[in-house]
Amino acid sequence: MSVHCPGCRHGVDHCHGTLVVHVDGTLECTDLECLRAEVVRHELVVVCRQVDDDCACLARWN
Repeated sequence: MSVHCPGCRHGVDHCHGTLVVHVDGTLECTDLECLRAEVVRHELVVVCRQVDDDCACLARWN
């Protein structure tokens, strides 16, 4: 919890990590304490190829 984060101050269910969306539809969060990898809980959502050109899921789809 951060006193500087409006979501934390107002009790909004959210995560401070980045949600990574894989080509196969799986989701993972960069915050190891994230309880639910859901788009609505994350302000920052990226596609895996934006952060890792060698992501294993990309090889399965090529």
